Amino acid sequence: MHDFHTRRRIEFSDTDMAGICHFARFFIFMETAEHEFLASLGTSVSTVEDGHKIGWPRVAASCDYLGPVRFGDVLDLHVTVVRKGRTSLTYAHEISCDGVPVARGRITAVCCRFPPHGAAEPIPIPPALAEKIEEARPVDTSGKRA
Repeated sequence: MHDFHTRRRIEFSDTDMAGICHFARFFIFMETAEHEFLASLGTSVSTVEDGHKIGWPRVAASCDYLGPVRFGDVLDLHVTVVRKGRTSLTYAHEISCDGVPVARGRITAVCCRFPPHGAAEPIPIPPALAEKIEEARPVDTSGKRA
C-alpha cells in the first residue's frame, strides 16, 4: 500500500478568532492521517518489537496553504508514501475540501528504537511493515502513474 484516504471535520477548537482553521492544525491533521495509515497496516507510531520500544520521530515537516477552511467543513486527507528508505518514510499529504485543494504537506519520519536510557537509535523499517508499504510511482506528464 502506498496511499491512504481518510476524512476529518473541522472542529471549533481548530479555528482562530477569525473562524478560519489555524495553520498549525494542518500538521495535526497530517499526523492523524499518518497514524490512521499505519493502523490500517496493523501497526502504530509507537509499538514494541523484540522487547524494544519503536517509534517514528519526525525529521522534516512542511505545509503549503492553498485556501481557508472553517468550522464544520469536512476535509479529505490523502496520504501517499513518496519515499521508502531503509529507515525512513516520506509522506505527501493532499488536503481538500469539497474537491478543492486547501493544503499540501510533506512529512519525513525515521523508524527508531528507544532504549530505556539513551537517545533514539535509527533502525531499518521492520520487514513485516516494509513489505506492506510501496513507494508511489512518479506521475508522468499525462497525469498517469509510471
